[in-house]
Amino acid sequence: MNALIQENLKTMSSRELAELCKKEHRHVLRDIDDLNATYEVMALPKVGQSNYTADNGQSYRQYQLSKEQTIDLITGYRADIRIRINRRWSELEEQFSQSSPVVALPDFTNPVEAARAFADQYEAKQIAQEQLAIAQPKADALDFISTAVNSLNARDTAKTLGIQPQKFNKWCIAHNWMYRDSKDKLQMCSNRLQQGFMEQRSVTYFDSNNNVKATTQPLFIAKGLTRLASIFSIVHEVA
Repeated sequence: MNALIQENLKTMSSRELAELCKKEHRHVLRDIDDLNATYEVMALPKVGQSNYTADNGQSYRQYQLSKEQTIDLITGYRADIRIRINRRWSELEEQFSQSSPVVALPDFTNPVEAARAFADQYEAKQIAQEQLAIAQPKADALDFISTAVNSLNARDTAKTLGIQPQKFNKWCIAHNWMYRDSKDKLQMCSNRLQQGFMEQRSVTYFDSNNNVKATTQPLFIAKGLTRLASIFSIVHEVA
């Protein structure tokens, strides 16, 4: 198995990931391409790409994923796959910790070194508190959305996620959440209904001639809202 540990940055190759997941490498590459498309929408760093030389002497592309990117990718995979990935990351981190130099403790009898050590500890504590403060509203938002009762249409969903409606619709079409029919009307993709993320309801309205018309409207239900909130990493303050 190939694992790259370089300059304090641990990564896992897409080839190793394919082996752990028992998937074809080309399928993992496709999944990472989709993940990078989502990262681009969210303005997050993409998974890095590199090349490797196969036994036939040809050069092929591969990706190098951080632990966070790996978790983003395999969240939707089966439980046994997630377990194998988690165990492999534990091995990588253990290897990294053994290969890292041991940091000597400061000389606390030296007032200057002791003061510097306390200052570093205080700074680390402040950073941890700031990160917790950032993460808490996100957790609250996810809890709030997951317990939502009413379904939301595309415009209200985009508003809830803090995304421009046109940009959200474009993302949904690109990622098989919705599509436009022959009349250029947004419709729900059937797989999202099967996943329990969306529903489609019949609605009536009056046209310009005051005639009653019937149509359908795709709606995002609580489970789908929670999934989208996780994808877009929203941070909302919930009253």
